[in-house]
Amino acid sequence: ATCGHGCKYGECMGPNKCKCFPGFTGKTCNQDLNECGLKPRPCEHRCMNTHGSYKCYCLNGYMLMPDGTCASSRTCAMVNCQYGCEEVKGEVQCLCPSSGLQLGPNGKTCIDIDECSMGKALCSYNRRCVNTFGSYYCKCQLGYELKYISGHYDCVDVNECVTNTHSCNLRAECLNTEGSFKCKCKQGYQGTGFDCA
Repeated sequence: ATCGHGCKYGECMGPNKCKCFPGFTGKTCNQDLNECGLKPRPCEHRCMNTHGSYKCYCLNGYMLMPDGTCASSRTCAMVNCQYGCEEVKGEVQCLCPSSGLQLGPNGKTCIDIDECSMGKALCSYNRRCVNTFGSYYCKCQLGYELKYISGHYDCVDVNECVTNTHSCNLRAECLNTEGSFKCKCKQGYQGTGFDCA
């Protein structure tokens, strides 16, 4: 079976028919499914959508149970956590709904971990890291664009000379380079290529 547009987060099951992995939707499985909007709701109290998944957390005074429900807890109410808490061996610990968040100095609120500046993010060589609250994503480097080629998505060089997004002088010719471009004054003209006389 071939899927002309590819299946980004899924597999090709028939002519242009994608079977999406859990947490994804769309004709080419390229959209994140917002599980928090589903009926019945997956979480009893609060739901936070994440890329390809979701996290549940409870209102104050309740603790999260493994099935996504919230059980009343007097001890949790006293701690006053931002995103709910759990009790481990009689001790109360505040929770953060994502591995990209960590407990702040007060042990109650969650602060973002900047995976990009800490070098925790894994982005391929032609992609750059963009930090988000609780996570990060990889974006094509400047001068590259995301394209679907031979069965997968990749960042490919933008030919600024063809797309006319260069800033060369009218009397210069544009030369495409990997991730950028160069300008060279035409014969009979001198200059940087951005200005030719």
